[in-house]
Amino acid sequence: MCATRGNSVHAVTRSTLRQQIAGALRDEVLAGRLRPGQEFTVKEIAEQYGVSATPVREALVDLSAQGLLDSVQHRGFRVHEFSVTDYRAMVEARGLIADAMFSGLGHHAPADPGRYLAVRRRGEECARAASAGDLNVLIGYDLRFWQELCALFGNPYLSDFAYRLRLQSWVCSVPYLRRHGDLRGRLWTGHGALIDALTQQRHAEAQAIIAAYNADSLALIEELAGPAVR
Repeated sequence: MCATRGNSVHAVTRSTLRQQIAGALRDEVLAGRLRPGQEFTVKEIAEQYGVSATPVREALVDLSAQGLLDSVQHRGFRVHEFSVTDYRAMVEARGLIADAMFSGLGHHAPADPGRYLAVRRRGEECARAASAGDLNVLIGYDLRFWQELCALFGNPYLSDFAYRLRLQSWVCSVPYLRRHGDLRGRLWTGHGALIDALTQQRHAEAQAIIAAYNADSLALIEELAGPAVR
């Protein structure tokens, strides 16, 4: 019994460490400290965090499965390089998810306004960060906002896919956004309006808000990327 318990504790500890490393590296990519195309090895990351190679390798495999890293044979890993074309496809996919959530799955949306309170508070934090042009704060709150909002519709598979797509969208757009400098007035602050529409069961309005947001986001990234991508 003792041996089994010890193995279980070791497995949990390693799993937690794996998640912590994956989260830390994901934050490094989102912050722009790990740049698109940058390569590194398992050994380098293990030495950086002072841990063994096994949880690092597992964390890197997890991030590869999320589409954030590429495995480079005999060399390690590389931060995936997304293009504006990729971003266009992501925005299209985000629109399809919104259509599914707010129309086809609309009957799964909670009618009780109280169910939206936590998501609304998260949205308020997003709007404040966006208004201030604080990208670092915005990304964290935004990911949680959409994850919690999608979860209210009761389909965990849709929620997981939407989160992964949201994460990839940020990773793709961050290099362009960080070149801009002052982002005040350029980032979306419509989280509250979206929650208002959903709370009042105005799903068509919610779809329109998301469609306008996606169009503005794509236009901004295309603008920042320059005419060569059009």
